[in-house]
Amino acid sequence: MKQLEGSLGPIGPLIFKMTIIKKKEPEQLTIDTTGPNGNAYYLMATAKRLAGQLDFDHKKIIEEMTAGDYENLIKVFDGYFGDYVILER
Repeated sequence: MKQLEGSLGPIGPLIFKMTIIKKKEPEQLTIDTTGPNGNAYYLMATAKRLAGQLDFDHKKIIEEMTAGDYENLIKVFDGYFGDYVILER
């Protein structure tokens, strides 16, 4: 245990025990594209939120996602966020 010099408690020196815990890895988000969270609006909202967290340009990503059909939307989403989100079919 490490003693802090010059720190006195009511009875004597204060002793602090420090524990360092390894930071937990964030759980990967899974989206079932055949369920209610697989609709285009949910995916675009998720893309906007993740883009903000990752400092990506969300306007550009949403523009690319909406430039085609649903399959295009999925491909663009996966291209940007495939390392962070699992899309299930």
